[in-house]
Amino acid sequence: MDINYELYKVFYYVATTLSFSEASRHLFISQSAVSQSIKALEKKLGQPLFVRSTKKVKLTPAGELLLKHIEPAVHLIGHGEAQLMESRSLGLGQLHIGASDTICRYFLVPYLNEFHKKYPTVPIKVTNATSLTCVDLLEQGKVDMIVTNSPNPRLNQSYIDKTVAEFHDVFIANPDYFPFTEKEIRLQKLTDYPLIVLERNCTTTEFLRRLFLQHHLELMPAIELSSNDLLIDLARIGLGIAFVPDYCVQNASDDLTVLRIRESMPARQMTACVNPSMPVNESTRNFLELLPTVQS
Repeated sequence: MDINYELYKVFYYVATTLSFSEASRHLFISQSAVSQSIKALEKKLGQPLFVRSTKKVKLTPAGELLLKHIEPAVHLIGHGEAQLMESRSLGLGQLHIGASDTICRYFLVPYLNEFHKKYPTVPIKVTNATSLTCVDLLEQGKVDMIVTNSPNPRLNQSYIDKTVAEFHDVFIANPDYFPFTEKEIRLQKLTDYPLIVLERNCTTTEFLRRLFLQHHLELMPAIELSSNDLLIDLARIGLGIAFVPDYCVQNASDDLTVLRIRESMPARQMTACVNPSMPVNESTRNFLELLPTVQS
Protein backbone atom coordinates (compact mmCIF):
# COMPACT_ATOMS: atom_id res chain seq x y z
CA MET A 1 0.00 0.00 0.00
CA ASP A 2 1.53 3.28 -1.13
CA ILE A 3 0.97 5.82 1.66
CA ASN A 4 2.94 9.03 2.05
CA TYR A 5 5.12 9.03 5.17
CA GLU A 6 3.86 12.53 6.00
CA LEU A 7 0.39 11.09 6.66
CA TYR A 8 1.86 8.66 9.17
CA LYS A 9 3.83 11.49 10.74
CA VAL A 10 0.65 13.53 11.22
CA PHE A 11 -1.07 10.45 12.63
CA TYR A 12 1.79 9.94 15.11
CA TYR A 13 1.53 13.44 16.55
CA VAL A 14 -2.26 13.34 16.82
CA ALA A 15 -2.12 9.87 18.40
CA THR A 16 0.52 10.78 20.97
CA THR A 17 -1.00 14.15 21.92
CA LEU A 18 -4.67 13.21 21.36
CA SER A 19 -5.11 16.74 20.07
CA PHE A 20 -5.41 18.05 16.51
CA SER A 21 -4.39 21.54 17.63
CA GLU A 22 -1.35 20.28 19.55
CA ALA A 23 -0.28 18.20 16.55
CA SER A 24 -0.56 21.24 14.28
CA ARG A 25 1.78 23.17 16.59
CA HIS A 26 4.35 20.36 16.52
CA LEU A 27 4.18 20.08 12.74
CA PHE A 28 3.92 23.81 11.99
CA ILE A 29 0.86 23.28 9.79
CA SER A 30 -2.75 24.38 10.17
CA GLN A 31 -5.25 22.37 12.20
CA SER A 32 -7.30 22.00 9.02
CA ALA A 33 -4.32 20.40 7.27
CA VAL A 34 -3.94 17.98 10.16
CA SER A 35 -7.62 17.01 9.93
CA GLN A 36 -7.42 16.53 6.17
CA SER A 37 -4.31 14.34 6.49
CA ILE A 38 -6.01 12.09 9.04
CA LYS A 39 -9.09 11.77 6.83
CA ALA A 40 -6.86 10.88 3.86
CA LEU A 41 -5.03 8.23 5.89
CA GLU A 42 -8.28 6.74 7.20
CA LYS A 43 -9.62 6.58 3.64
CA LYS A 44 -6.51 4.80 2.37
CA LEU A 45 -6.58 2.32 5.26
CA GLY A 46 -10.33 1.85 4.99
CA GLN A 47 -11.13 2.29 8.69
CA PRO A 48 -11.37 5.03 11.31
CA LEU A 49 -8.33 5.69 13.48
CA PHE A 50 -9.84 8.20 15.92
CA VAL A 51 -13.11 8.78 17.71
CA ARG A 52 -13.70 12.53 17.58
CA SER A 53 -15.85 14.55 19.95
CA THR A 54 -16.14 18.23 20.80
CA LYS A 55 -13.96 17.85 23.89
CA LYS A 56 -11.43 15.13 23.14
CA VAL A 57 -9.89 12.75 20.63
CA LYS A 58 -9.55 9.03 21.32
CA LEU A 59 -7.83 6.25 19.39
CA THR A 60 -9.93 3.45 17.98
CA PRO A 61 -8.62 -0.13 18.40
CA ALA A 62 -7.27 0.14 14.84
CA GLY A 63 -5.56 3.42 15.75
CA GLU A 64 -3.96 1.85 18.85
CA LEU A 65 -2.65 -1.03 16.75
CA LEU A 66 -1.23 1.32 14.12
CA LEU A 67 0.46 3.48 16.77
CA LYS A 68 2.34 0.45 18.14
CA HIS A 69 4.02 0.12 14.75
CA ILE A 70 4.34 3.78 13.81
CA GLU A 71 5.86 5.03 17.08
CA PRO A 72 9.06 2.91 16.88
CA ALA A 73 9.42 3.83 13.20
CA VAL A 74 9.22 7.57 13.90
CA HIS A 75 11.77 7.26 16.71
CA LEU A 76 14.06 5.17 14.50
CA ILE A 77 14.02 7.81 11.76
CA GLY A 78 14.64 10.60 14.27
CA HIS A 79 17.40 8.54 15.86
CA GLY A 80 19.08 8.07 12.49
CA GLU A 81 18.86 11.77 11.67
CA ALA A 82 20.35 12.67 15.05
CA GLN A 83 23.21 10.21 14.59
CA LEU A 84 24.04 11.67 11.18
CA MET A 85 24.07 15.21 12.56
CA GLU A 86 26.13 14.24 15.58
CA SER A 87 28.65 12.16 13.62
CA ARG A 88 29.18 15.10 11.27
CA SER A 89 29.87 17.52 14.11
CA LEU A 90 31.42 15.27 16.77
CA GLY A 91 32.65 12.18 15.01
CA LEU A 92 31.11 9.73 17.49
CA GLY A 93 27.50 10.70 18.17
CA GLN A 94 25.57 11.16 21.40
CA LEU A 95 25.57 8.49 24.11
CA HIS A 96 22.04 7.98 25.47
CA ILE A 97 21.63 5.36 28.22
CA GLY A 98 18.50 4.12 29.96
CA ALA A 99 18.88 2.72 33.49
CA SER A 100 17.27 2.73 36.90
CA ASP A 101 18.46 5.27 39.45
CA THR A 102 19.98 2.45 41.53
CA ILE A 103 22.03 1.11 38.63
CA CYS A 104 23.09 4.65 37.73
CA ARG A 105 24.24 5.49 41.23
CA TYR A 106 25.85 2.23 42.30
CA PHE A 107 27.21 0.93 39.00
CA LEU A 108 27.31 3.35 36.07
CA VAL A 109 28.80 6.52 37.57
CA PRO A 110 32.49 5.48 37.46
CA TYR A 111 32.13 4.26 33.85
CA LEU A 112 30.34 7.45 32.81
CA ASN A 113 33.16 9.39 34.44
CA GLU A 114 35.79 7.37 32.57
CA PHE A 115 33.95 7.78 29.27
CA HIS A 116 33.53 11.53 29.77
CA LYS A 117 37.25 11.96 30.45
CA LYS A 118 38.13 9.92 27.37
CA TYR A 119 35.56 11.58 25.05
CA PRO A 120 34.85 15.02 26.57
CA THR A 121 33.06 16.36 23.46
CA VAL A 122 30.48 13.57 23.29
CA PRO A 123 27.09 14.55 24.79
CA ILE A 124 25.91 12.06 27.43
CA LYS A 125 22.24 11.67 28.24
CA VAL A 126 20.83 9.33 30.89
CA THR A 127 17.14 8.51 31.19
CA ASN A 128 16.06 7.09 34.55
CA ALA A 129 13.36 4.42 34.46
CA THR A 130 12.68 1.01 35.97
CA SER A 131 14.41 -1.92 34.30
CA LEU A 132 11.06 -2.99 32.83
CA THR A 133 10.38 0.45 31.34
CA CYS A 134 13.95 0.68 30.01
CA VAL A 135 13.19 -2.25 27.70
CA ASP A 136 10.28 -0.28 26.23
CA LEU A 137 12.56 2.74 25.70
CA LEU A 138 15.09 0.57 23.87
CA GLU A 139 12.46 -1.07 21.67
CA GLN A 140 11.04 2.33 20.74
CA GLY A 141 14.45 3.73 19.86
CA LYS A 142 14.32 6.38 22.59
CA VAL A 143 17.71 5.35 23.99
CA ASP A 144 20.88 3.90 22.44
CA MET A 145 21.42 1.26 25.10
CA ILE A 146 20.17 0.19 28.51
CA VAL A 147 21.69 -1.38 31.59
CA THR A 148 19.08 -3.53 33.28
CA ASN A 149 18.62 -6.17 35.92
CA SER A 150 18.10 -9.72 34.69
CA PRO A 151 15.98 -11.80 34.65
CA ASN A 152 13.70 -9.23 33.07
CA PRO A 153 10.41 -10.60 31.69
CA ARG A 154 10.20 -7.92 28.99
CA LEU A 155 13.75 -8.32 27.72
CA ASN A 156 14.39 -10.13 24.45
CA GLN A 157 17.53 -12.21 25.01
CA SER A 158 18.89 -11.13 21.61
CA TYR A 159 19.20 -7.59 23.02
CA ILE A 160 21.81 -8.56 25.62
CA ASP A 161 25.28 -7.45 24.55
CA LYS A 162 27.05 -8.55 27.73
CA THR A 163 26.58 -9.39 31.40
CA VAL A 164 28.37 -6.66 33.34
CA ALA A 165 27.77 -7.69 36.97
CA GLU A 166 26.34 -10.43 39.16
CA PHE A 167 24.75 -9.80 42.54
CA HIS A 168 22.47 -11.19 45.24
CA ASP A 169 19.48 -9.57 46.87
CA VAL A 170 19.39 -9.35 50.65
CA PHE A 171 17.01 -8.58 53.48
CA ILE A 172 18.29 -5.88 55.83
CA ALA A 173 17.00 -4.73 59.22
CA ASN A 174 17.95 -2.62 62.22
CA PRO A 175 18.67 -5.15 65.02
CA ASP A 176 17.47 -2.67 67.64
CA TYR A 177 13.95 -3.09 66.23
CA PHE A 178 14.20 -6.64 64.86
CA PRO A 179 16.50 -8.60 67.21
CA PHE A 180 16.53 -11.99 65.50
CA THR A 181 18.37 -14.66 67.48
CA GLU A 182 18.45 -17.35 64.79
CA LYS A 183 21.53 -17.75 62.63
CA GLU A 184 19.30 -18.38 59.63
CA ILE A 185 15.73 -17.17 59.10
CA ARG A 186 13.09 -18.84 56.96
CA LEU A 187 11.16 -16.82 54.40
CA GLN A 188 7.98 -17.98 56.12
CA LYS A 189 8.98 -16.13 59.28
CA LEU A 190 9.60 -12.90 57.37
CA THR A 191 5.93 -12.79 56.39
CA ASP A 192 5.16 -12.01 60.05
CA TYR A 193 7.09 -8.73 59.81
CA PRO A 194 6.60 -5.50 57.83
CA LEU A 195 8.45 -5.80 54.53
CA ILE A 196 9.68 -2.75 52.63
CA VAL A 197 10.13 -3.31 48.90
CA LEU A 198 10.30 -1.45 45.62
CA GLU A 199 7.15 -0.71 43.64
CA ARG A 200 5.53 -3.56 41.75
CA ASN A 201 6.56 -2.37 38.29
CA CYS A 202 10.23 -3.32 38.76
CA THR A 203 12.31 -6.44 38.28
CA THR A 204 13.45 -6.63 41.93
CA THR A 205 9.95 -6.90 43.38
CA GLU A 206 8.89 -9.27 40.58
CA PHE A 207 11.90 -11.45 41.46
CA LEU A 208 10.90 -11.44 45.16
CA ARG A 209 7.27 -12.20 44.35
CA ARG A 210 8.30 -15.22 42.25
CA LEU A 211 10.67 -16.37 45.01
CA PHE A 212 7.83 -16.26 47.53
CA LEU A 213 5.53 -18.17 45.17
CA GLN A 214 8.15 -20.91 44.76
CA HIS A 215 7.88 -21.44 48.52
CA HIS A 216 4.06 -21.18 48.51
CA LEU A 217 4.12 -17.78 50.19
CA GLU A 218 2.31 -14.57 49.31
CA LEU A 219 4.24 -11.32 49.18
CA MET A 220 2.29 -8.62 51.04
CA PRO A 221 4.63 -5.67 51.63
CA ALA A 222 3.89 -3.04 54.25
CA ILE A 223 5.61 -0.27 52.27
CA GLU A 224 6.35 0.07 48.54
CA LEU A 225 8.70 2.80 47.33
CA SER A 226 10.47 3.85 44.14
CA SER A 227 14.01 4.12 45.56
CA ASN A 228 16.35 1.58 47.15
CA ASP A 229 17.98 4.39 49.11
CA LEU A 230 14.61 5.18 50.70
CA LEU A 231 14.13 1.50 51.50
CA ILE A 232 17.47 1.52 53.33
CA ASP A 233 16.61 4.74 55.19
CA LEU A 234 13.28 3.33 56.41
CA ALA A 235 14.91 0.06 57.46
CA ARG A 236 17.47 2.07 59.39
CA ILE A 237 14.78 3.79 61.48
CA GLY A 238 13.02 0.49 62.15
CA LEU A 239 9.91 0.76 59.97
CA GLY A 240 10.46 -2.70 58.53
CA ILE A 241 12.74 -5.19 56.82
CA ALA A 242 13.95 -4.01 53.42
CA PHE A 243 14.76 -6.11 50.35
CA VAL A 244 17.58 -4.60 48.28
CA PRO A 245 20.50 -5.62 46.01
CA ASP A 246 23.60 -6.38 48.06
CA TYR A 247 25.70 -3.75 46.26
CA CYS A 248 23.46 -1.04 47.77
CA VAL A 249 24.48 -1.92 51.33
CA GLN A 250 28.18 -2.69 50.98
CA ASN A 251 29.03 0.55 52.77
CA ALA A 252 26.02 0.60 55.07
CA SER A 253 26.49 1.68 58.68
CA ASP A 254 26.59 -0.69 61.66
CA ASP A 255 22.93 -0.02 62.53
CA LEU A 256 21.83 -2.35 59.71
CA THR A 257 22.23 -6.12 59.60
CA VAL A 258 22.01 -8.37 56.57
CA LEU A 259 19.75 -11.27 57.51
CA ARG A 260 20.85 -14.78 56.63
CA ILE A 261 18.04 -16.62 54.85
CA ARG A 262 17.82 -20.42 55.05
CA GLU A 263 16.34 -20.82 51.59
CA SER A 264 18.59 -20.45 48.56
CA MET A 265 18.64 -16.92 47.13
CA PRO A 266 19.48 -17.14 43.41
CA ALA A 267 21.97 -14.68 41.97
CA ARG A 268 20.83 -12.06 39.47
CA GLN A 269 22.72 -10.31 36.72
CA MET A 270 23.10 -6.80 35.40
CA THR A 271 23.20 -6.68 31.61
CA ALA A 272 24.07 -4.06 29.00
CA CYS A 273 21.67 -4.23 26.06
CA VAL A 274 21.25 -2.73 22.60
CA ASN A 275 18.49 -3.14 20.04
CA PRO A 276 19.88 -5.35 17.24
CA SER A 277 17.35 -3.93 14.78
CA MET A 278 18.82 -0.43 15.15
CA PRO A 279 22.25 0.91 14.17
CA VAL A 280 24.69 1.27 17.07
CA ASN A 281 26.73 4.47 16.97
CA GLU A 282 30.42 4.72 17.78
CA SER A 283 29.85 6.29 21.21
CA THR A 284 27.67 3.39 22.31
CA ARG A 285 30.19 0.83 21.07
CA ASN A 286 33.00 2.62 22.92
CA PHE A 287 31.01 2.79 26.14
CA LEU A 288 30.13 -0.91 25.92
CA GLU A 289 33.84 -1.69 25.66
CA LEU A 290 34.48 0.15 28.93
CA LEU A 291 32.00 -2.02 30.83
CA PRO A 292 33.28 -5.24 32.41
CA THR A 293 32.30 -8.66 31.12
CA VAL A 294 31.12 -11.18 33.72
CA GLN A 295 30.66 -14.84 32.88
CA SER A 296 27.18 -15.73 34.16
